[in-house]
Amino acid sequence: MRLVNTLPLLLSLSVALGSVSAWALPSDRDQPIRIQADSAELDDKQGVAVYRGDVVITQGSMKVTGDTVTITQNAQGDVEVFTSVGKPAYYEQQPSADKQIVKAYGLTIQYFMANERVVLIDQAKVIQEGNTFKGEKIVYDTQRQIVNAGRATGNNITAPSPRIDMVILPKNKPAEQQAQ
Repeated sequence: MRLVNTLPLLLSLSVALGSVSAWALPSDRDQPIRIQADSAELDDKQGVAVYRGDVVITQGSMKVTGDTVTITQNAQGDVEVFTSVGKPAYYEQQPSADKQIVKAYGLTIQYFMANERVVLIDQAKVIQEGNTFKGEKIVYDTQRQIVNAGRATGNNITAPSPRIDMVILPKNKPAEQQAQ
């Protein structure tokens, strides 16, 4: 891979990380992005950036970790896919000041920019406000705020699990309703 003008890839990474708005504090996209890794390969011609070795990417309340993080751009320089691979890869972000941090795990975590989808594959798990979603594959549509969980067809799964496992905590009722 050629190491050439890396500014377009870094700017695109900024756009990619700043646009996960459904899981993000409004101020996150205005924060600087910090990338820590053992190595980086940036190829502007191919539109690919690969970070390897205990990769940690942070921006505001958002944090992504993995053994390898790959960012792919289209010909116009827009980020198409952001992929983190680890044992497991990890994603966290605080959706708003009054909400708890959303935590997501998977051996592979992908973020598709065009339709703002987060896909967790293999040993997928999301924890949000004490509720837990587990399965082979979890897809979260950040625009419509819809979660789909189920089998990961066509993927090599390390721990096949034919069923999803969800734990949803009861909502706390106001004190006056509990007294009735």
